Amino acid sequence: MNIITVSGKQVEVDIEGELRRYPWHKERWTSEKLIACSPFRDDNTPSFFVNLSGEYAGTWGDSGAYEDEYRSGNFVKLLGFLRGSGEEEALEYLLDTYGILYEIKEDEPIRITTPRLRQSSPKREIALFHTVTRGVSPYLITRGIASDVQQRYDIGYNSLNKGFTAIPWHFTDTGEIANVKYRATRGKRFFFEPDAKPIRELVYGLHQARGEPCVIICEGEIDALSWETAGYAAIATGSAYISEVQAELIIREGFDEIYLAGDNDKQGQKFNQRMSDMFRGYAKMYEVDYGKEKDANDVLLRRGVRGLSEILDRAEEVSVFNLARLG
Repeated sequence: MNIITVSGKQVEVDIEGELRRYPWHKERWTSEKLIACSPFRDDNTPSFFVNLSGEYAGTWGDSGAYEDEYRSGNFVKLLGFLRGSGEEEALEYLLDTYGILYEIKEDEPIRITTPRLRQSSPKREIALFHTVTRGVSPYLITRGIASDVQQRYDIGYNSLNKGFTAIPWHFTDTGEIANVKYRATRGKRFFFEPDAKPIRELVYGLHQARGEPCVIICEGEIDALSWETAGYAAIATGSAYISEVQAELIIREGFDEIYLAGDNDKQGQKFNQRMSDMFRGYAKMYEVDYGKEKDANDVLLRRGVRGLSEILDRAEEVSVFNLARLG
């Protein structure tokens, strides 16, 4: 664990643990640094580094960056890029995972503070329709996602981003495209449309789940599409974190039943716990148990749609007696 400074305050973060959650190319780990190919551009010669310890822990640099914004920065900025949702959401994630940031001043008690989030300005909407050419993705077919599901969710590609599948996120009310995630067909790199609506203010697939009595909530888009392939209404937050805005959007739809379907790991358990806290009293909740598989897509690939149906049938209702087990 390392102490990093954020806006004049400090928080203890497992920097290496956070970074190991993301894919790297030609990476080399030492006790002091991660050296790898840049995650922001095509790069076959490692020219990107992150300091893992010492006074500059969490700071990073890319000697071959095309733009100054991607040349260097602090850990919050990097985490925002890696999560694809910006610094505000990354800061919220760190607060939720590692505790409240604090500032100690001389002769004063500890001052508990919360980050001041910038007001989101209107983002491009209609223009985003023209960034995606709709079409069935061979990559998603290999992940078991049915072609009709892909068509319903506007899956496609962008001619300017070759080698990436375009996965649009939509506004709930209008169904218009609000942002687009570009997922590499080889490897695990991804990025979002610049200057579009932040995903922390959207819920993937919610425009399709409107009016359904129950819904399954996942971390990633491909897991939500996996449940959809099996015939169930599913949505995703885009990461192992659900923001207050996302929770409000879901609550507003008035679902009778909510299935908590975070990944089968420690972060997924925290994700389920946070959702159980947020949705308590609004809907009946069930916890999904993936067994030996790591997530919904893993179940789909290994056991097919029947496997997902069996898992849903075994889901246990979340009550005051088993809430503690979620954590």
